[in-house]
Amino acid sequence: MGIFDFIKGELIEIIEWTDDSRDTLSYRWPDDDRNIKNGAQLIVRESQMVQFVATGQFADLFGPGMHSLTTRNIPLLSRIYGWKYGFESPFKCDVYYLNTRLFTGNKWGTSNPIMMRDADFGVVRLRAFGTFDFRIVDAPLFLKEVAGTDQNFRLDEFNDTMRSRIVSVFSEALAKAQVPALDVAQRYSELGAALLPLINPAVREKYGLEVTSFILENVSVPPEVEKAIDARSSMGIVGNLNDYVKFQMGKSMGEGDGGGAGAVPAQMAVGFGIAQEMMKGMSGAPGAAPQTTPTAAGPATAPVAGLEVLTPDQAAQLLGVSVEDVMASIDAGELKARKIGSATRIAKSALDAFLRGE
Repeated sequence: MGIFDFIKGELIEIIEWTDDSRDTLSYRWPDDDRNIKNGAQLIVRESQMVQFVATGQFADLFGPGMHSLTTRNIPLLSRIYGWKYGFESPFKCDVYYLNTRLFTGNKWGTSNPIMMRDADFGVVRLRAFGTFDFRIVDAPLFLKEVAGTDQNFRLDEFNDTMRSRIVSVFSEALAKAQVPALDVAQRYSELGAALLPLINPAVREKYGLEVTSFILENVSVPPEVEKAIDARSSMGIVGNLNDYVKFQMGKSMGEGDGGGAGAVPAQMAVGFGIAQEMMKGMSGAPGAAPQTTPTAAGPATAPVAGLEVLTPDQAAQLLGVSVEDVMASIDAGELKARKIGSATRIAKSALDAFLRGE
């Protein structure tokens, strides 16, 4: 082997990397202390980015495709090294491959309850967990803040950090969004979509990542909030109270004669129905029968065969005197009346005769 073949074997002519794992975030391509040939071919596959680093500085960034490494295609690297246009000598730099595909199904959860202020329940403690998907969008920032110079940076090295950051941002975003506790516990999918625009900026600025999906799988709320949710659900199920009463009565009649446990719901339903009708009557609802309130004078007097009959109270009100004065006139024989049992009745004609002095 000649000297030129030896030198050629010491230069890197093709740079490429295929990922056999499913959890590699970034990979520093091994150069085995060899130089890169001027005009070498860099192969970047779909779902990959390549970041060049020279003398500790971020240089050129390459997307998918085949790239010839000449001074025309590596302007930042040329500036760092001070190369003039047309420079053709071999060079040395670090080559980092980054996976830009989606990393899906990453779990997150609150190890301790988070506090939120709710208009209905005051300060509420809740726990939540779910999953999120993310991808790398800013290679220099990710290498600087997360991966560093790691030869093979994998997802399990970053999971705890990312999970903690997600929970922290979730707590802040939830407080900023001012979502009611009842909605937090009921509308998982809508809440996840609403919080995503609040979570993404913080994660992108800090790590160079984009969270593409944020899912709440479960939210645990205090017992009082659960009771309120149950009450709201029950109201929705019952709907129209009259229909509910009819349903319960029919169900009870179908189950037995009303003497067993099955009669209890029906009895309660009837009670609700009666109470509702009473309220209608009291509020003057249409169709309610007019109510007659008995006075202290006793039951109302109904006309009997064309004869008008009054009680002593009614006669006293008509004459503008006291009941005692009317009873005294009856006892003195001045006013004719009839006593039936313990009740006293006065004919209207007898009262007219009394007034005429007959």
